[in-house]
Amino acid sequence: MNRWLSWTRLVAVMRKEFIQMRRDRMSFALMVFVPVMQLVLFGYALNNDPRHLPTAIISGDATSVTRSLVAALQNSGYFKLTTPPASHAEASRLLELGRVQFVIDIPAGFTRQLMRGETPVLRVDVDAADPVAAGNAITTLLQLSQQVLKQERLAVPAASATVKPPFELRLHRRYNEEGVTAYNIVPGLMGVILTLTMVMMTALGVTRELERGTLENLLATPVLPHEVLMGKMAPYIIVGYIQVGVVLLGAEVLFQVPMAGSLGLLSFGVLAFIVANLTVGITFSSLARNMTQAMQMSFFFMLPSILLSGFMFPYRGMPEWAQWLGEVLPLTHFLRLVRGIVLKGSGAADVWPHVWPLLVFTGVVLALGVKRYRRTLD
Repeated sequence: MNRWLSWTRLVAVMRKEFIQMRRDRMSFALMVFVPVMQLVLFGYALNNDPRHLPTAIISGDATSVTRSLVAALQNSGYFKLTTPPASHAEASRLLELGRVQFVIDIPAGFTRQLMRGETPVLRVDVDAADPVAAGNAITTLLQLSQQVLKQERLAVPAASATVKPPFELRLHRRYNEEGVTAYNIVPGLMGVILTLTMVMMTALGVTRELERGTLENLLATPVLPHEVLMGKMAPYIIVGYIQVGVVLLGAEVLFQVPMAGSLGLLSFGVLAFIVANLTVGITFSSLARNMTQAMQMSFFFMLPSILLSGFMFPYRGMPEWAQWLGEVLPLTHFLRLVRGIVLKGSGAADVWPHVWPLLVFTGVVLALGVKRYRRTLD
């Protein structure tokens, strides 16, 4: 009579599963490596308090007060001073391109007005497209101005030592004046959705055909491998554009996200990004032996894409090695592209530095995918 639970049978099944894990080395390696990758990324790479933000200073007043202010900015750790721009137009351009996070304008006669008891204006322009990235730095800037005031109090006339601040810190949040988080998240969500859909669906779709043997029927046809790849990618490109349309419609209707740039230029950038992700899915399908491995590899690609691209955590808050890894990922460049077009109205010349990395990535991965795909068919 069979018992309800037999330890002999149970151990035999467990032993069989461990043997299967040992045979499926790729799945076992991913099960071990993914937790390690999560530990490293969350422990070392991700940071909600970015420091050393690039800051351009336009100074028309060289005195002890302004030097104290500049020194306080450097010592705070939040601001990294760059080469001073030659003009206000160049500073604004640097801010638009995302090369600096802050532009601090110290007007001529700032100290003289301060000594006279007047209220000079210290203008600060900040790239607020990502309000989280600049939040703590802005708070620190407000505190620094008060600290500098206390240090230089002896140089200010007694009449100015009142409740009224001796100078006004005028903050201009560019590209997102109200600091609405949705303005930054919703355009970026477009890239995340496309990554999830394009990589996973392509990898699973092709792997499914390999498992079922339907792909072998193509061997009896004159269709070339690259024609098969292009034919499989085309429907997903159409699906990707439908997803983009849904996101843009929701961004306008539900969240009132402004569309400052060209929709046609955005469509071109979307095409480059979709093709880049589809090549990743095709390559994964040629490496995977079954659908489980294809899904595991898809998650292995998507996890660092979401964490290191600047979608969830400020890009400048990550250490340098993590930023180098992020530069390899297509989502990093697409986020800069879509946020630049939607929020800043970037033109073709501004977008190109984010498009060509997508094209290079596509060419390299596609070459690997086609080479592996030929071996698969053979």
